[in-house]
Amino acid sequence: MHISTHRTLDRRQFLRGTGVLLGLPWLDAMTPAFARDTAKALPPRRMLGVCNNLGLLPEKFFPAQASAGRNYQLSPYLELLAGHRNDFTVFSGVWHPDVDGGHPADNCFLTAASHPGSSGFRNTISLDQFIAERNGHLTRFPSLTLGVNVQQGLRSLSWTGGGVLIPCEEKPSEVFKRLFLRGSAAEVQAQVRRLELGQSIMDAVAGQTKSLQHDLGPRDRERLDQYFTGVRDLEQRLGKAREWEHKPKPVVSAKPPLDPANPREYMDKVRLMYDMARLAFETDSTRAVTLMLDSVNSPAIEVDGTDITDGYHNLSHHGKNATKLRQLEAIDREHMKLLDQLFTDLKARKEGGETLLDRTMILYGSNLGNANTHVTTNLPVLFAGGGFKHGQHLAFDRERNYPLPNLFVSMLQRMGIEADKFATSTGTMRGLELA
Repeated sequence: MHISTHRTLDRRQFLRGTGVLLGLPWLDAMTPAFARDTAKALPPRRMLGVCNNLGLLPEKFFPAQASAGRNYQLSPYLELLAGHRNDFTVFSGVWHPDVDGGHPADNCFLTAASHPGSSGFRNTISLDQFIAERNGHLTRFPSLTLGVNVQQGLRSLSWTGGGVLIPCEEKPSEVFKRLFLRGSAAEVQAQVRRLELGQSIMDAVAGQTKSLQHDLGPRDRERLDQYFTGVRDLEQRLGKAREWEHKPKPVVSAKPPLDPANPREYMDKVRLMYDMARLAFETDSTRAVTLMLDSVNSPAIEVDGTDITDGYHNLSHHGKNATKLRQLEAIDREHMKLLDQLFTDLKARKEGGETLLDRTMILYGSNLGNANTHVTTNLPVLFAGGGFKHGQHLAFDRERNYPLPNLFVSMLQRMGIEADKFATSTGTMRGLELA
């Protein structure tokens, strides 16, 4: 048996001798020699979660209920994704159990926390942050939280384990700067000092509280042990973050984007944020990205070929008015076209014999099944890429919906994370098989 002994090429060391770190695609030489022989080592997996909080016209999005399985008939909206039919799965009859309250449910799209409209509601950890807590140390950025026209401080898809909102970055230029532009030596050192200060505080607090252990009862000692475990975990992440500050950022051929100045340029913002997510994945700068499309907070937006005369939110309450429905359908179709382009761009990038889409799970959907009536059942959901057998319509009961968090469990397991439960899940997503 032939065993290769070639030295493995480190993706982050390549070209360092020239003072440049290039954002390279995945190369065979980056796979360890023994792994190349056993064909076990592969590029990493990622996830992109996108929520349009005004959803899509259900009668245009969903395939006919009787049209299930792999031979389903594409709906009018899905016809715009026909070139990628075998790269995505469309769901019907899914929901987040007990996530009600209409518009406030958008904050729970990736948390599935119950009753967001109730008084005293506290959110729970989002899917991306659950991933970031476990895999975030492997990349420069544990996660990226992006938004378009977001009502800052009130809406986000990303929430910490303590139920704290993570603000969205709305400027593509700032995302590009964080990903690829390095600050001055003084700025880098200042950031390192901030990280070291955070670590030293963790050390001091842990040292002071450890002396209490001898005077505590069993339950309190258990709580303190849990606390120390959290502190150690945070210290490790701070240490990793400090190391990244000394490493050069990737260099890409893409030019820094120009930020649309007007919230009416909503679709341009969406397109640019898709580009930022793709570049982040392509350079392995992060493996978890969320994008909140705050349509509720958007004015009369610009759509090529259609004169949009009313605010996005007002259009969603169409009351079956023909003019509003025509404009809303034009907006929805533009969303599908942008999604089609994202799939195309990801499929054009190759990684270890696969495409970037093959390695990237994309969840696209909404917290509202029908924005006209504010219902939070029968959510419109597409799931693409990521190494699953797609090309199907998974049709569940539209009266007694199936839990969407089951998909989250399948996603976590596909990321290599040991998990059999997330929020209100009852298992993995039925009917969704690995490729």
